[in-house]
Amino acid sequence: MANVIRLRKGLDINLRGKAKEEKIQLKSNGMYALVPDDFVGVTPKVIVKEGEHVKAGEALFVNKNFPDVRFASPVSGVVSAVVRGERRKVLCVKVKADKDQVYVDYGKRDADSLTGEQVINALLEAGIFGYINQLPYAVSTNPSVMPKAIFVSALRDKPLAADFQFEVKGQEQDFVTGIKALSKIAKTYLGLGIQPDFQTEIRKLDIDKYAELTIFDGPCPAGNVGVQVNHLGPVNKGEVVWTIGDPTVVLFIGRLLNTGKVDLRRTVALCGSEINYPAYVDMLVGEELSTLLANSYDASHDVRIINGNVLTGCQTTKDGFLGAHTSEITVIPEGSDANELLGWILPRLKQFSVNRSYFSWLQNPWFSSKKKEYVLDARVKGGERKMIMSGEYDKVLPMDIYGEYLIKAIIAGDIDKQEQLGIYEVAPEDFALAEFVDSSKLELQKIVREGLDILRKENA
Repeated sequence: MANVIRLRKGLDINLRGKAKEEKIQLKSNGMYALVPDDFVGVTPKVIVKEGEHVKAGEALFVNKNFPDVRFASPVSGVVSAVVRGERRKVLCVKVKADKDQVYVDYGKRDADSLTGEQVINALLEAGIFGYINQLPYAVSTNPSVMPKAIFVSALRDKPLAADFQFEVKGQEQDFVTGIKALSKIAKTYLGLGIQPDFQTEIRKLDIDKYAELTIFDGPCPAGNVGVQVNHLGPVNKGEVVWTIGDPTVVLFIGRLLNTGKVDLRRTVALCGSEINYPAYVDMLVGEELSTLLANSYDASHDVRIINGNVLTGCQTTKDGFLGAHTSEITVIPEGSDANELLGWILPRLKQFSVNRSYFSWLQNPWFSSKKKEYVLDARVKGGERKMIMSGEYDKVLPMDIYGEYLIKAIIAGDIDKQEQLGIYEVAPEDFALAEFVDSSKLELQKIVREGLDILRKENA
């Protein structure tokens, strides 16, 4: 029997434009790019040259601080460009794909016969080890420090999030192999949602032989791997846990061991209120978005294209590339052309409000059998102002920390206070909902990221 942890703090935002459980076919234009910024904490060192031919699974760059951690090309083809920004920062490495794909053969491996060290070496050799993150600091991990445990979240509960239960269909054995391999390294925890059919499927696969299953019953952000770590095995100073908040990474690992090839294919939800036909599509990490977004929305509208979900994703364009951990491409109104009579004064029925500022709260599921879908745009609706200690963060942060006090300590640069308030346990995404409800309009995720980076340098 799986443990059940019920969370009451949080907030589900029901947006219009959720992807239907069907796949559309996509013909790629053949341009791919691996972006180092997708791997937080990695200082890239490019090991290929423009014009060089690479195979799928061959490394494009390595982590300068840990050269054994390599990052594999998703396709075979010619390196068309190494794009750099200010101070020669590597922005991406572009590859023009071959018509017929050629893969590096790393050899099939039986996960049952591998040791933890052999699993790590296999992932390092194939260039997918860097997809695993760690706490503290919420960065791409390295093999120099072994974890006390590994946490995997198979629960996606952010607004318009892609359904992992839909993605994993037909790939169950790869998922089992991936979990089995991780369990060889350290004790592994697998977090699930309350969907009974998915729980039944997981139990049929006997995954509970390799991982401790926990069901998280509650609103977003119950699916955040940081929230799950906080409830199952909090991180103290000097400890390290490895985290996989993107369950597709487990499929990457399973495919590598079962086929001997690096297959960075993932099922992506094309979603958002501006999308003409929200659905799923199979794409490779780093694939250019222009083909996916062509004719998918009304180009006459001013829209915000998001590489990821609306809470934690990054703004991008049609010329952008699918992120390494991205399971959604979301398109919502920009809001720059919105003209509202009397602004916030009118008692609106179509506006979402956490604080019951509008009459639309009467259409919540407590009062209506049908859950209302909202269309939200990208406007902040207010400027940055003084921070008010109102307890807003605590209502949507189901963790045993004082969120507002931690943010104040980070802003003040008080490292001792940050450590006392639990900064080692948090990731920027844990404050995404707090940022959404924050009446002070502070960029909380950016503040937490900067605080973690400073702390990591201090403790290096």
